[in-house]
Amino acid sequence: MAHMIWKGAISFGLVHVPVQLYPATQSEKVGFNLLDKRTIDPIGYKQINKRSGKDVTRENIVRGFEYEKDKYVVLSDEEIRAANPESTQTVDILAFVDAPDISFLYLDTPYFLTPDRKGEKVYALLREAMKASGKIGVASVVLHNKQHLAALIPVGPMLALNTLRWAAEVRDFDEFKLPPESMKAAGVSARELDMAKKLINDMSDKWDPSQYHDTFRDDIMALVDRKIRAGKTEEITEVEAPRDSRQSADILDLSDLLKRSLGRGKGKPAAGTRKRAGDDDDAAADTDTEAEAEAEAETAAPARKKPRAARSAGTSRSGGKSAGASAKAAPAARKRRAAA
Repeated sequence: MAHMIWKGAISFGLVHVPVQLYPATQSEKVGFNLLDKRTIDPIGYKQINKRSGKDVTRENIVRGFEYEKDKYVVLSDEEIRAANPESTQTVDILAFVDAPDISFLYLDTPYFLTPDRKGEKVYALLREAMKASGKIGVASVVLHNKQHLAALIPVGPMLALNTLRWAAEVRDFDEFKLPPESMKAAGVSARELDMAKKLINDMSDKWDPSQYHDTFRDDIMALVDRKIRAGKTEEITEVEAPRDSRQSADILDLSDLLKRSLGRGKGKPAAGTRKRAGDDDDAAADTDTEAEAEAEAETAAPARKKPRAARSAGTSRSGGKSAGASAKAAPAARKRRAAA
């Protein structure tokens, strides 16, 4: 159950909507503690002077703002608190804008707002009016003694409040080296563009977040569960380094890559995608089975045997079947000849 962060109100014009604020997300990250491997005791955080390496007690630690390299303005906790914006418990809507006007780059942390103190009617009125207009609200709000720009967004039956990054926090495009926006200047042909658009259409689907999973977390939790069930809770297991299945990053022919991508079909994994555990073993087993069958067929039909030189050439052309596979097949063939 989500815990309420604060009670307040949405304010626009002379209208106040009493609301409660809740976090809209929950963490599913894998957390690791640092341990002493000799005793499995937790490793603590030690505060030291980075220049001298000596311990520093809490009463000797102050906050400083670095205005030049290695030069600081020291501020007390009281000075910092005095400079903090006053917590007004109000979501002040500054303007309503078209939803597409706010780039995803500015979105930060989402929250849910629920009606409070018999504010259901005015809450529903604001939600439905915003839906009908296609607008979202740009608001100012103070959370945790910090002022935020925020977007008030109707989401189904809910009003959501998404804090926004300030303009200065989003890097300008000019900082990066990018290909020109003109197709011709970027060296992209109309045919390549058409194929890319077709590939996008072929891979298009409805957004369903439940289809996507944190596979790293799933794998770690499965490993933890196996080690618990095996009683290996404090043992380090040697792991074989995974093979590097990455393809070359060199793009030899963009048109060819697009054609091959279109031929794969929707949802088909690309070459170089990590295989499931056991795929390599299955492939090796299939190869051994084929080698045994081929060796057995040759031994069981002596009248049609090829000359030694031809057999050697055939073995070379087929990639060199293993001697072990032939050795496995030989006893079975001898038994059949004896029975005959």
